[in-house]
Amino acid sequence: MTELTLQPKVYIVGAGPGDPDLITVKGLRILQAADVVLYTDSLVSEDLIARAKPSAEVLKSAGMDLDEMVELMIARVQAGQSVARVHTGDPAVYGAILEQMSLLKKADVAFEIIPGVSSVFAAAAALQAELTVPELTQTLILTRASGRTPVPEREELQSLASHHCTLALYLSSTLTKKVMRELMDAGWSPDTPVAVVQRASWPDQLIVRTTLAQLDDAMRENGIRSHAMILAGWALDPTLIDQDGHRSKLYDKSFTHRFRKGVPTHE
Repeated sequence: MTELTLQPKVYIVGAGPGDPDLITVKGLRILQAADVVLYTDSLVSEDLIARAKPSAEVLKSAGMDLDEMVELMIARVQAGQSVARVHTGDPAVYGAILEQMSLLKKADVAFEIIPGVSSVFAAAAALQAELTVPELTQTLILTRASGRTPVPEREELQSLASHHCTLALYLSSTLTKKVMRELMDAGWSPDTPVAVVQRASWPDQLIVRTTLAQLDDAMRENGIRSHAMILAGWALDPTLIDQDGHRSKLYDKSFTHRFRKGVPTHE
């Protein structure tokens, strides 16, 4: 693979959920070629950052405020350097990148976004779960419970839960009693399957399977208060894998689509 030549601009790179091999090929190539690497050291694997080129300036952003980070990136780009701003997961989801892009744009500094693997999908992989199961649920809502940081009133959890689809809850590990109350108020059964994956794809990944009624107890018993994805809904039922129902039409031999003519079945 030829060495990548980067332009003097900011590359906002999704590093993936934790496993350093879950960065995209493009994201890794940019990390390896960047003159400056500014990364979220509280969440991004040090093993991944170690893949930066030896001459790169590597800086941690956890102790910086917004102005410090952006001023640093602007200064480096204006000096003719390329900057890899490395975020955990995918930067589009709870990545706080809008405020960074706004200031970069005001400074007339070019930027590019490289998507990454979100923790919701690493969690689903760890659980060996399909989050959109035919004839059970075809919708996945990515959201968070309202806590110290509020959510818009129309996006309160109880309102979203009324759809009874799969829910993926970010940043909600300390709000499990609220999650339980709002989902039950929306008509969710106490025995609805729930799965919690802490530090998905990291070496110390922890998986907890429980029910809605037991969620708070399960979180407390396992000492989970951060870095966890909560997935809820009947798509999380671990017995689905042993059932013959809920098959997709895509591979049904009687179903005709663009690439295959279905074969009629006779009962």
